[in-house]
Amino acid sequence: MKKIFPNPIKKGNYIAIISPAGAVDPSQLEKGIEMIRKKGFEPVLGENLYSKYSKGYNYAGTEEQRLKDINWALNDPEISAIWASRGGYGCQHLIEKLNLKGFAKTPKWYIGYSDNTVIQSYLLKKGFASIHGQTIKTSSFGVTDESYDLTFEILKGKPLKYALKSNQFNKEGIIEGELIGGNLALIHALLGTKYSFDFKDKILFIEDIGENFYALDRMIMSLELAGVFRKIKGLIVGGMTNMGDEKENKQYEESFDDFAYQLISEKISKYGFPAVFGFPNGHIHDNRPLIIGAEVSLTVGKTVSLNFKN
Repeated sequence: MKKIFPNPIKKGNYIAIISPAGAVDPSQLEKGIEMIRKKGFEPVLGENLYSKYSKGYNYAGTEEQRLKDINWALNDPEISAIWASRGGYGCQHLIEKLNLKGFAKTPKWYIGYSDNTVIQSYLLKKGFASIHGQTIKTSSFGVTDESYDLTFEILKGKPLKYALKSNQFNKEGIIEGELIGGNLALIHALLGTKYSFDFKDKILFIEDIGENFYALDRMIMSLELAGVFRKIKGLIVGGMTNMGDEKENKQYEESFDDFAYQLISEKISKYGFPAVFGFPNGHIHDNRPLIIGAEVSLTVGKTVSLNFKN
């Protein structure tokens, strides 16, 4: 299926901000909303952006409230892009009731990561690319300016490419293919459902935060048992942070955890595809955006290059 990429947005265009998962406070979004204005765009806040509903988790409103906001943002023809306020948990509640009727006529970028991987997997199944990058809330956490600047470059239609240093866990090779993926826990949660990514001949990106090492191993094992590693053409591993036990893991606060990488590296060692470790995307301060659904070329050698063709 040929992927659909939204048209570049222009100064003065509207960017909807919604909360499809966890609850947020207005103070957490002030910096990000002001940043959008300074870039020349108009933020439009979802009706239930700051709603709260507690039912075993602090959601940004009931399922009905969150669904109302995301379907409004997807289908309003005056909205040019949709930016999730945060991740957390809750996007799985929404995907069976998403409405893309208007969205299909005027596609727009959906921006987010973490739990938003669910929405992005859904959109990709329907043929639409999206941006796996910083949410609005993280702008208040001291993340790098480049994390957002590059997202705005994508919105304006400018090409995206990365050059990285090598990593001790990398597996060399040169490949081309469609980039898929996002948060590992959500990729794992969607396995076996009709909303799961199609892994065949794809380049898979994964990242995660706050998992015990055994839980990380279990998720990677699930991918292996599901045949994912026999299907993909390459693997990109991003941030692995706050992993294991905080008292025992000396790299607990680091963006890239060597032991987590070792676990993944050992599991994929028998496969022939190239792999990149330490890519700057994930629950980390320097979260550089990726385009899910884009055709990319990946070169892994003494240095690493990732070039987006769309």
